[in-house]
Amino acid sequence: MTNKMSKILIIPALLLAFNGYTAEREAPAADQISISADKQEGQLKANVGIFEKNVEIIHGNRRITADRLEVHKRDDLGDNKQLLIATGSPAYFEEKQADGTVMSASANEVRYDVAKRFLTLVGDAEVAQAGQKINAKSITYDMQQQLISAEKDENSTDRVHTILVPVKPKKESDKGQP
Repeated sequence: MTNKMSKILIIPALLLAFNGYTAEREAPAADQISISADKQEGQLKANVGIFEKNVEIIHGNRRITADRLEVHKRDDLGDNKQLLIATGSPAYFEEKQADGTVMSASANEVRYDVAKRFLTLVGDAEVAQAGQKINAKSITYDMQQQLISAEKDENSTDRVHTILVPVKPKKESDKGQP
């Protein structure tokens, strides 16, 4: 096989930066990744896949939509070796939690380190789950440790804003008793 031919075969792997990509618009299996966009390209030397315009990526219980998505694949990023950088007005990240709620995040730039399950949101950042919401200029969220940090823009008077919804106690009738 020629060197040029081997590079052509490597392109799909670099563009996807995940195992098990499916090109169909159907919902992928839990271990498959579905990426759709109006345009895609790969920077082979840099191991970067770039998807532009009307981007949607679905992987198991996660979904990202953006105007532009960069998929970086590097050895220094851990076992999964992917860093996703989604940009948009805004870019969205959502993940269905084990309890059935959906954690959603949006910002002008959403960075997701796949191996560490770490989100960095920059520019009009928001995280919402189960009625709770936090808005700030930037938010970091360690999804594995369930740690969140938010900061205002140092040049702005806008502060971090959080909305908390009280948990309603269950009534006796909600427990299935007559």
